Amino acid sequence: MDIRIGILNSPRELAFETSQTAAEIQKAVGDALAGGTVLSLSDDKGKHYVVPAAAIGYVEIGSESTRRIGFVG
Repeated sequence: MDIRIGILNSPRELAFETSQTAAEIQKAVGDALAGGTVLSLSDDKGKHYVVPAAAIGYVEIGSESTRRIGFVG
């Protein structure tokens, strides 16, 4: 699952891939925004990302499809 998080007052976005489902990510984002706490997610490589809810501009949750390797004809 591809995730993109836009950070307020920052020209760059945080982008990574995770094995979490879209429902899990959506719940984590909703809980963080409702509680005014932090959004904490992990990627497929074991890195952890913590973003203050007040700094979240947007969260884009990509598709769960796998990536193709090689040339597609």
